[in-house]
Amino acid sequence: MKVFGLAGWSGAGKTTLMVELVRRITARGLAVSTLKHVHHAFDIDRPGKDSFRHRDAGAQEVMVASDARWALMHELRDQSAPDFPALVARMTPVDLLLVEGFKADPHDKLEIHRPVLGKPMLWPDDPRIIAVASDQALSGVSRPTFDLNAPEAIVDFILGRTGLAP
Repeated sequence: MKVFGLAGWSGAGKTTLMVELVRRITARGLAVSTLKHVHHAFDIDRPGKDSFRHRDAGAQEVMVASDARWALMHELRDQSAPDFPALVARMTPVDLLLVEGFKADPHDKLEIHRPVLGKPMLWPDDPRIIAVASDQALSGVSRPTFDLNAPEAIVDFILGRTGLAP
C-alpha cells in the first residue's frame, strides 16, 4: 500500500484538497483510503446509543455493523495512543492511503500553504515534504510547487511519485 500525506497549518485547506484528491484518484479506478489526525478529543458515537453504552460500560472495542458499513471504535483508556506505523498497519490495504496531518511522521508529504494565514512554511524543516501547493505564487521554494486550485496536476504528481500512474 502506498502512503502519501498532506501537511499544513490549520485553515490551509488540507481537507478541501483531500476530498478533491480522493474523488479524482478513485475516478481513475484506484482504491483509496484516508487517515486523518486530529488534535482534539472526538467521538463518532452519541450518548444513549447502544454502542455508546457498550463503551461507557468498559468495552475495549465496539464494532457497529450494518449492510452499508461497519465501524470499529477502540478505547485507549490508560494506554498510550498508537504511533503512525501501528495505525497504518490497521488499515485494510488499498492502492493509496492518503494521510492528513501526522506531519512529523516520515512519509512523503505535500505541504498546503496559504500565505494569508501568516504562518511559516514547513518544508524547510522537513525533508519528507517533497512539494508545496499554494493559492499564490511562491518564490524561493526548492521543491516542486503547484497551484492549489489545480488539483489534477497534484493528482498526477502524487500518482507519479507513488508509482501508481498508468
